[in-house]
Amino acid sequence: MKVLAIDTSNFTLGIALVNGNHVIGEYTTNLKKNHSVRVMPAIETLLRDCDTKPKELTKIVVAQGPGSYTGVRIGVTIAKSLAWTLQIPLSGVSSLEVLAANGRYFNGLISPLFDARRGQIYTGLYEMEKDSLKTVIEDCNILSSEWANQLKELNRPVLFVGQDVDIHRDAITDALGELAVFAPVQSYNSRPSELAFIGLDKAEVDVHQFVPNYIRMAEAEAKWLEQQGK
Repeated sequence: MKVLAIDTSNFTLGIALVNGNHVIGEYTTNLKKNHSVRVMPAIETLLRDCDTKPKELTKIVVAQGPGSYTGVRIGVTIAKSLAWTLQIPLSGVSSLEVLAANGRYFNGLISPLFDARRGQIYTGLYEMEKDSLKTVIEDCNILSSEWANQLKELNRPVLFVGQDVDIHRDAITDALGELAVFAPVQSYNSRPSELAFIGLDKAEVDVHQFVPNYIRMAEAEAKWLEQQGK
């Protein structure tokens, strides 16, 4: 079963091709460049280097958010287009769940996070059970200080992982102290191969009904609704 995984939900662009239990190829960049003009060439290059034709793919897996509104939209749109064109299954995976997988060997709770501005973060709480991630608290949008105080009540070590961890480090350590553990920099970026393997066990979604999971509305949309009195 050849699975193509696509993640453009944040600053990192990741593409992976897996076959059964093997990672055939993986492409990751962490550059300030437009995903919209780079993701298709990246997919084409990876497939070509791995001697794989699009018709050989059996499933598409995509990171469906949260993260950058534009980035999430790009990845989801391309994944839907490929799945529909090739007539193969499509599955979505939380971008936070993929990042949490970087903490698979941590003996405690795992809190992946992305900065959501104004002191807020996108985050969730996960824990490894055998070889699978278990969701302890569903993904949410919350003030980092409020999140840290909520985790303090659990009285367990928590691993924080993600490129934006340093932005919220003070708020986290003020509340959690030694219970807060910070992942090394090499674990900051999501792995597209992790996305592929997590997606293998996710249910197939309807291509036409599948939408990004932004968790919160874009600021412009929220303002428009406010103006409309909704």
